[in-house]
Amino acid sequence: MKLHCDVYEGQGPFLLLVHGVLSGRAQWHSNLAALQRIARPVVIELWGHGRSPSPEDSAPYQPAAYVRAFEEIRAACGVERWFVCGQSLGAALTLRYVLDRPERCIAHVFTNSVSALGDSEWVARTRAAAASLADAIEQGGKQLIERIPIHPARATRLPPAAHRALLEDAALLDPRGVARTFRYTVPNSSVRERAAENQVRTLLVCGERETRFRPHREFAERTMPHLEVVGIDAGHAVNLEAGEAFDAAVCEFLASDPV
Repeated sequence: MKLHCDVYEGQGPFLLLVHGVLSGRAQWHSNLAALQRIARPVVIELWGHGRSPSPEDSAPYQPAAYVRAFEEIRAACGVERWFVCGQSLGAALTLRYVLDRPERCIAHVFTNSVSALGDSEWVARTRAAAASLADAIEQGGKQLIERIPIHPARATRLPPAAHRALLEDAALLDPRGVARTFRYTVPNSSVRERAAENQVRTLLVCGERETRFRPHREFAERTMPHLEVVGIDAGHAVNLEAGEAFDAAVCEFLASDPV
């Protein structure tokens, strides 16, 4: 089984783009035109999301397995190094990737991600809650997924076109893969204790309206070497809610990096 992957034309290095839970490739559609001016976007979809399959085995859902999957995609692109960018849970996965494979990364961009920087209390709390939610999804299927607070149907601040595209992707969510994502990926996603190991030039594009992320931003600023932070007046889905500001910050950051 392979993760679904769309590769776009563009100017510059390849750029891996990884969305968060209950999203899909539409997470990045409104950003692609700007990003193509400085990179070649490589848009993947997580297991059970969009057009990616839902493996029965738990192993592919582990964050370390995603690192290996990203490496396979990089190798298939035929390049030694590339840019990487993650949103929400996708940010937790790309941060793990740059910690594990810094030699493969030119630069890294990520957005608000409690799952990337959650402390031990968050991990314990999330492990129990995610297991319960996974059980409920396995029983309730798509109807249960639609009631999850972070489902795109409940988003209120997104541009209409982006909202419609996310809802189309959400219709493709496979309850089996989503349940396994909550059971195996989310609780194991935090790399907080490794943040000080960062060797890759990194940009955090922070949606400042998401108040629950503020302590995690402050932790990252204190702890992570090679980190720059740009705050934007937006919430969790900063790349969609404030697309022009996000695109400008990311393009300036990536274009200024010597390749």
